[in-house]
Amino acid sequence: MTQPPWHPEQLQARLPFLRRRAVLTAAVRAFFTARGYMEVETPYAVTAPGEEVHLATFRTERITPHGERRPLWLHTSPEFAMKRLLVGGAGPIFQLARVWRNGEGSDTHAREFTMLEWYRPGADMASLIEETHDLLRAVLPPIVTCRGITTDLAVAETLRMTDAFARYVGADLLATADDAAALAAQAGVRLREGEDWEDLFFRLLLDKIEPAIGRGQPTFLTHWPAAQAALARRDPADPRVAERFELFVCGMELANAFVELTDAAEQRARFMADRARRAELYGDVGWPLDEDFLAALEHGMPPSAGIALGFDRLAMIAAGADRIDQVLWLPSP
Repeated sequence: MTQPPWHPEQLQARLPFLRRRAVLTAAVRAFFTARGYMEVETPYAVTAPGEEVHLATFRTERITPHGERRPLWLHTSPEFAMKRLLVGGAGPIFQLARVWRNGEGSDTHAREFTMLEWYRPGADMASLIEETHDLLRAVLPPIVTCRGITTDLAVAETLRMTDAFARYVGADLLATADDAAALAAQAGVRLREGEDWEDLFFRLLLDKIEPAIGRGQPTFLTHWPAAQAALARRDPADPRVAERFELFVCGMELANAFVELTDAAEQRARFMADRARRAELYGDVGWPLDEDFLAALEHGMPPSAGIALGFDRLAMIAAGADRIDQVLWLPSP
């Protein structure tokens, strides 16, 4: 019979990893405090958990003192709440937040996990990349090994998505935008039944690019196609791409970052497109459009950049753990 995770033998086996996690938590807080950030806390149960098409959520319910029942959802990220605080004038902020994503579970995924998010008004993509690299070097050893991959943190690679597709896929990403057949032909792969351009983009990214980057050195994969902008603004110098990047260390995706979109009308249009796509694939989302967040954008969010970093994966790298459950005090049921 498998022992429960609280069993002394099980906990003792994880304690070296968990002690390293505790040290890491203190170091992260010290890093941001020294840079003038303020730690914040925002609600976990919200009226709208986000519009990301492929994330499954956990539903809960609030019962008012008068017996009224109101549906709520456990958030998948504190992003919307933290941006409201930027609108209110909170300035540079960070949060170590518990987040929930239903249907997930693997050696590097947990259903309930910790997200480190930070936002700085006035930051651009270059300064956020620099700050993220500074964080890695401040809280991790100079050379880290995780899941059999060793990464030297001294120098990071910045790689544009178009260059990554040219190097590892052999395709001109922007020239084939919205043309799945052309992208498949250039990539030398067969287009699957029902596969559209976005599906193929992510298949090639997962199969050909991600396994090749963030290994010997950290890789910041930047300037994503505008169709994958999410909550990032389009690049003023080239509107075909968005000011978005992901970070890979020890072969793992560690963070996702945006120069934030502050245009409420464009954000509403993106939300509506995402909701339509989600409904097509999975049915009605069940929650209303986040009008309060859109009202905050309309009021005026300062130009900012922000990033969401998987703290449990950072702890895996710090401790040299092979599985995410080794750095969790108790896994979620």
